Amino acid sequence: MKRILILVKGFLLNLQFFTAIPIRAALPMDKTHLDGSIKTFPLVGLLQGLLYSLVLYLLLNWTPLSSVAVAFAIWLLTIVVTGGLHLDGWMDASDAYFSYQSQEKRLEIMKDPRTGAFGVLSVIILLSSRFLFIYEITTYMTMATYLLVIFLPFLSKGVMGMVLVTVQAAKKEGLAYLFQEAGNGRSLVVYPIYLVLVGGAFLYRWSGIFVPILILLIITILCYVWVRVKAVKWFGGITGDVLGASVEGTELMLWMTLWLLHCFAMV
Repeated sequence: MKRILILVKGFLLNLQFFTAIPIRAALPMDKTHLDGSIKTFPLVGLLQGLLYSLVLYLLLNWTPLSSVAVAFAIWLLTIVVTGGLHLDGWMDASDAYFSYQSQEKRLEIMKDPRTGAFGVLSVIILLSSRFLFIYEITTYMTMATYLLVIFLPFLSKGVMGMVLVTVQAAKKEGLAYLFQEAGNGRSLVVYPIYLVLVGGAFLYRWSGIFVPILILLIITILCYVWVRVKAVKWFGGITGDVLGASVEGTELMLWMTLWLLHCFAMV
């Protein structure tokens, strides 16, 4: 019972930190509860995915809105739900990377509250690409699509947890380091359990999505490996901004994969 309570509080901590959902409770920030937070990263993504899928279904089936309007609503929802937190990390990491400076200088650039030209350009490309993928997906919608959409933030939040626990911190300060100090390899043991339970539930409802889910999982693993290598090479490890960028980048790749599946495999 105590472990379940820790996970619940960890989940609520995630809602406070990583979403715009108002959680007014004063929650403990000790290592035990931060570890519970890491363990429930994918569940926050699952909640986001359920929200995206539900709104998508309601707008397409219960309103006269066009596909463009529905796509814009879902696109906007992906920004509003997270409060733009991960987008901020994407912009800061982009500014740092495209400076082509040393690791130390890149870390200084990420700390700068100002956003440079490369950060602006990178977020425009990311958001416009996401809108394209969402719009195209809405024009090819099937019942299986609603289930697959749920998977996208679920998997991207899993990548955030894996990167946080398995990649060294670039500096011994900040939110990422605080979370990393609380977590360890055991924090990730529940991730495969989540995957089996969620994937099993989806396959029970629609067995034909096994291959698309497998493809999305492969893309997720490739994104994790890529982030793990490049974070150390470019920044000397992870920071909060690098984690945010990893979530946004992974989710974009998953949206693109789902779009390609609809275009060429007719999910």
